[in-house]
Amino acid sequence: MNQLMSRVLTIAVASVTSFAAQAQEVKGDFKAGEKKIAMCIGCHGIPGYQASFPEVYRVPMISGQNEKYIASALAAYRKGERKHPSMRGIADSLTDQDIADVAAYYAQHGAGQKGAGKGGKEPSAKVAELLKKGACASCHGDNFSKPIDPSYPKLGGQFADYLFVALKSYKVEGQHTWGRSNGVMGGVAKQFSNAELKAMAQYLASLDGDLKTIPQQKFR
Repeated sequence: MNQLMSRVLTIAVASVTSFAAQAQEVKGDFKAGEKKIAMCIGCHGIPGYQASFPEVYRVPMISGQNEKYIASALAAYRKGERKHPSMRGIADSLTDQDIADVAAYYAQHGAGQKGAGKGGKEPSAKVAELLKKGACASCHGDNFSKPIDPSYPKLGGQFADYLFVALKSYKVEGQHTWGRSNGVMGGVAKQFSNAELKAMAQYLASLDGDLKTIPQQKFR
């Protein structure tokens, strides 16, 4: 194992341990979460809805995503570790219990419905080498949809343009309104050019997965 990946995995273990301790304190409730998603529906409940900051891309599919990952992502926006004005504003309005409930709701939302993806083709030799270099499967698991820890995201079938923007965000430093601070993903993403990140994102989007967008109306 190279020195970079050794450092990355050390940080990952510490991060997971810290989050697991927090997760034990607050348990999410699907039914409670269903009543707290009004601010989420306007973007994540519209198939193909596009965000425009920091560039135009489809907002991520979150129905079927790992519960602990959704909770950790919202907590990161609230702490400012993930910088995005809209998401920061939403996360700031949520309590720990709200975050747990919303995460529980979206993790179970649409269970049993087919997720996104186009059949799970094999990567090209170039993309396979990039994924190996980043040791992506070592955390995100089989078909990049079975992470080794539930606080890591499922990637298979996620929108390519979103994945590309997310990966680039881990390379950003010194910006006040966008970028992501994460020792694990920062170390991984900075190994690659943007063109390489885009190639990996396009492959990951082609895979079958659990992620989906389920149309939801604000007024029901």
